[in-house]
Amino acid sequence: MIIAGVDPGIQNTGVAGLQVHKSSIELIKYEQIKTNAADSFEKRLKCIYDSLYQFIEKFSPEVLALEQIFYSRNVKVALKMGHARGISLLAAANRSIPVAEYSPREVKLAVTGNGNASKQQVQKMICHILNLTSIPSQYDVTDAMAIAYCHSQRMRFK
Repeated sequence: MIIAGVDPGIQNTGVAGLQVHKSSIELIKYEQIKTNAADSFEKRLKCIYDSLYQFIEKFSPEVLALEQIFYSRNVKVALKMGHARGISLLAAANRSIPVAEYSPREVKLAVTGNGNASKQQVQKMICHILNLTSIPSQYDVTDAMAIAYCHSQRMRFK
């Protein structure tokens, strides 16, 4: 089974594909979708959609795992994040791929055993779990890996 994990954001969206076997998990691809801050908001959303859709077309995941929106004191940030999530949902829907959503706490708990883990702890642990020799520096990328991994763990217990 291939799981696509997505950590949506307007500036940067992390995407990761995990191949889940009976007794192992393999990272098949990850990328950071970067948008140009000088572009219009709708052009940035289109950039995210196009890149994510291409990722989905290339790797044909059976499910897209997505982080649920978190509470933010900054309403503008939360709204922009919501748009990026919506684009991710649309890309999955246009390929008839089911979506699984997880809270940041659920993802942290699945990866580190601590629902209050820091981004650094999640980054370090997911790289250890996936046996990566180098650690990607972008948190959105390692968060996308963690979201996909969280889904793989949930599927094992269903």
